[in-house]
Amino acid sequence: MATHRKNITLVPILARGAHRDPRRGACFMEYASHLAGLDWSDRPACTHPLLALVAREVNDEMSDAARASLVPMIPSVIGLVPTDPRFVPSLVVRCVRLVLPIVSPQFRRTLTRAERRARDVLAELEAQQEPSLRATGFTAEAPLMVAGTIRAVSDFRARDADALLRRLLAEAIDEARSWMHDASDSAPVTRPAERVR
Repeated sequence: MATHRKNITLVPILARGAHRDPRRGACFMEYASHLAGLDWSDRPACTHPLLALVAREVNDEMSDAARASLVPMIPSVIGLVPTDPRFVPSLVVRCVRLVLPIVSPQFRRTLTRAERRARDVLAELEAQQEPSLRATGFTAEAPLMVAGTIRAVSDFRARDADALLRRLLAEAIDEARSWMHDASDSAPVTRPAERVR
């Protein structure tokens, strides 16, 4: 009697850090690249770089026990690549706002300065068509601001840290989605800038 071998598709397991291939596990963005059918990467082109950074940081900061709860969110980052330059400062403001209540007074001052800078850049972008040199420089600083903000959740041992980290990622995804352009219009579907003021 002939036997037929089933074609088994490998499903990666979410784990901390970077991985060479799915057999060794996957971080959130590596899993996204896998689902999108792209080359294995934690920086796939299917997701905005700053949103991808949020996903990687949240993945790495979450406890091993809670990390699997992120799996249902993975498909939602595929195709989220907002091109509006206002998205970057808007995302910084949104992340900082969520973390401010749990940090020390000293670090709160640091985060408040980052939020103020992001708001200033956002206001400048709202007032003109082309990004300025200041806004371009801010785009280069934003990853450090966001990474520090997310790591503060663990550093300051926030109560229900896993829930806060998951919320950070969910809100980052929501922020990116709100800056995506409707195919029939050149303006964002919603105006997140009004929400973060």
